[in-house]
Amino acid sequence: MNRKILSLAIPSIIANITTPLLGLVDTAIVGHMGSAVYIGAIAVGGVMFNMLYWLFGFLRGGTSGLTAQAYGAGNRQECSLVLYRSLMVAGDVGIAMILLQWPLGWILQQFVDPDPSTGMLAGRYFTILIYGAPAVLGTYALSGWFLGMQDSRMLMVTSVAINVVNITVSLALVYGLGWQIEGVACGTLVAQWVGLGIGIFLLRRYGIKSPAWHSILDACELKRFFKVNTDMMLRTACLIAVTVWFTKTGASQGAVILAVNTLLMQLFLLFSYMMDGFAFAGEALAGRYVGARDFNSLNLCVKRLFIWGAAWAAVFTALYFFGGEGFLALLSSDKEVISSSREYYLWAVSVPFAGFAAFAWDGIFIGATLTRQLLLSMAVSMAAFFIIYFSLSNLMGNHAIWLAFIIYLFLRGALQTLLYYRHKWK
Repeated sequence: MNRKILSLAIPSIIANITTPLLGLVDTAIVGHMGSAVYIGAIAVGGVMFNMLYWLFGFLRGGTSGLTAQAYGAGNRQECSLVLYRSLMVAGDVGIAMILLQWPLGWILQQFVDPDPSTGMLAGRYFTILIYGAPAVLGTYALSGWFLGMQDSRMLMVTSVAINVVNITVSLALVYGLGWQIEGVACGTLVAQWVGLGIGIFLLRRYGIKSPAWHSILDACELKRFFKVNTDMMLRTACLIAVTVWFTKTGASQGAVILAVNTLLMQLFLLFSYMMDGFAFAGEALAGRYVGARDFNSLNLCVKRLFIWGAAWAAVFTALYFFGGEGFLALLSSDKEVISSSREYYLWAVSVPFAGFAAFAWDGIFIGATLTRQLLLSMAVSMAAFFIIYFSLSNLMGNHAIWLAFIIYLFLRGALQTLLYYRHKWK
């Protein structure tokens, strides 16, 4: 079981580690432009796209779970049909985002409510990068399908290619042509479309044949597809609410606190993308064992995933405690931002142990398509987050948002543990 987990997790980790690396490089590029407002603009622009793209994250997670279960049941035709349904939805939604970019951009920026200078730069970032929407969503669908087919290597190749292109083009445009934040946006846009092209090319090794449209649009299977993905979408909406409020709270306290929270959240993202490698392994294996009705192997997989998760939490806690402040200095040369971050640093150090269980369970629940339980645990945890924040914000200031975030992570894992062991497998 450990070999199976690692064979899926290691390529996923390699793929995932490039994602926070990309965010770190973008933050580092704008962090050396001489003003905290550039860091804030990247944070606000990123949140605007997160609100759009994360809501459709089911195109990866839902596709992964449904494909893995079809794979476990030996139904290769259904594997192909899940892929085509996901790509169809991805294309339609991506085009709609481009057509509605002006009202979407205005609404999203009004919601985040940054200061005028930050908002202007974030708006320029958004109007360029929105044209990558079909590519991003299509890549979500392809990534989930590769994972469901127990092949995280294809996910690794696609993700690494996207991030290498992104970093290379962004650096060339910013430092070579002096495009500033427009250069970062254009670099990301080019990489998104290159990534989709690479993913489609990699499908050739599976010998996928185009199924008939009546099979893709089968009413019974579409109902199941949208039932699973509606739960996933609502769960993601809860996650977005927490993430957006975190950034909105920082933005309301000025450019320095926004920059501080953005830098410290890079530590959370670095750990989360590492843990997601094991969560992805959980998706693939849990879906496979549920599809094959092999519940003994499923329970063994759960135990092994938690051992790996606890080990990684210990490693990252040690790394952050002893070397994290030096790491932050690499991301920004703004002395005021670095100095202010020290007051909140221990909150970021506590993230690994507070959150590793939630990440592990997320993968297992997605693979087993326990999406209603996944939604329930997220909704309760989100409610706790807002109750804690609004109860303590006047007393604790920015510390309140960090305390609420840590409890939110811990509660997700605790509730999922309860729900998993109460579930009656059929």
